[in-house]
Amino acid sequence: MGLLPTRLADLRKLFQSLNWDALSLDVEQEAHARLAIVGPVNSGKSTLFNRIKGRKVSAVKAVPGTTKELVTEKVGPFMLVDTPGFGEVGGVNRAAIARGTAEEADLVVLVLDGAAGLHQSDYELYESLRSARAPLVVVLNKIDLIKHDLAAALDDVERKLGAPVIPISAKTGAGVGESLIPAIVESHPWMTVALGRALPAYRRQICRRLIRGAAFLNALIAAEPIPGLDIPLLLASQVRMVLRIAAIYGESMSVRHARELLTTMAGSIGMRYLAAELSKFIPGPGWLVAAGVTGLGTWAMGRVAMAYFEGGKHLTPGQLRQRYKRLLRRPRARS
Repeated sequence: MGLLPTRLADLRKLFQSLNWDALSLDVEQEAHARLAIVGPVNSGKSTLFNRIKGRKVSAVKAVPGTTKELVTEKVGPFMLVDTPGFGEVGGVNRAAIARGTAEEADLVVLVLDGAAGLHQSDYELYESLRSARAPLVVVLNKIDLIKHDLAAALDDVERKLGAPVIPISAKTGAGVGESLIPAIVESHPWMTVALGRALPAYRRQICRRLIRGAAFLNALIAAEPIPGLDIPLLLASQVRMVLRIAAIYGESMSVRHARELLTTMAGSIGMRYLAAELSKFIPGPGWLVAAGVTGLGTWAMGRVAMAYFEGGKHLTPGQLRQRYKRLLRRPRARS
């Protein structure tokens, strides 16, 4: 039992022992992640950018079959890249150039024109980008223009590429908020901070998914059967979650400020830790109880942090604690 934080002072000591500077540095690096939106001319890259960013960017211009270099425009964490006339033209290997551009990004979204169908050059571009360092997400755009069976068209593209494809319409917004953004956040979580900060319209959605992911991870950590061993990992994970939420809302949260925010809830959090760890002494399903208690506590902490930054950091310590306890009592009503 000596490993369990039975007093508020014990929990505060654990908070102090964390490497806050390293955690802050990790989050700051995430905030500078870059996403490249790559695709053939007229595939809808600029329209997609306008849709998710909520602002206009002039379409990148390139003449198919004649331009020897890729045309690139950088806006915040986004890079819009045209790949005109793929293949060898004038001694220029466009595949190598596209791959080199992808190396600058942390994630690449390949936008294909669903209305035009999949061409050999599209497949070559996909193969080139797939061999690059950055992970690749493939999007089939202009589904609003596909007159025949969309499911069949999507299945055909996925079969030819041998990879999952996300159908969207950048023009109407179909599939962007409900499929593309969640797919990026869930499968490539290191993009969460950069995307959340750059896309105010999707900020709440991105934060909620971040919080659910952290709650699930901490529930798995809490399933560790030996009481007390998981607490340092849980603390680090929860601190990192709060720092990431702060970064998404554009707050340059100092180590001191982050520590103050978390220690405000430390009493309630400490009781959650104690309850979770003590449940592991219960024969049988004790670990399952611990996982549930910890996951719910992490979720509530994340939602409180989200409310704090959305409200301009005006919530008092008492209001933070009350909100945390209220969320624990009625999680379904506020999910």
